[in-house]
Amino acid sequence: MCHQTVSLVARHLEAHGIPTVCVGSAQDILQAARPPRACFVDYPLGHTAGKPFDVADQQAIVDAALGLLETATGPDTLITLPNRWGDDTWRSEASSTAAKDTRQPRDETPQFQFPADREAAVASGALPA
Repeated sequence: MCHQTVSLVARHLEAHGIPTVCVGSAQDILQAARPPRACFVDYPLGHTAGKPFDVADQQAIVDAALGLLETATGPDTLITLPNRWGDDTWRSEASSTAAKDTRQPRDETPQFQFPADREAAVASGALPA
């Protein structure tokens, strides 16, 4: 699911008294969307919960995420987990136009479908006026 959508849902749940932790592998989106608590995992997109078939890696990520519920000192807590994918060839493949992934550089300007959406983001404090 989209990092931004999950972050917005987390903020809504927290506003209604339900604690949340987001786990994601797009650090810039987690920083921009400001979920109440989040763990950044420096893994390829689609592998946020750990390496395939690596139960120990997956368990470490889940344990760290749940631990953040106990250790976070306040809202807007974003930690970087120490887990490493292994070799970094996925990075060059993910950013290469010669590889399967042909994404363009991220536009970090906040995007909104309607002007009222931007106004709501400003009113909530998630976006500066």
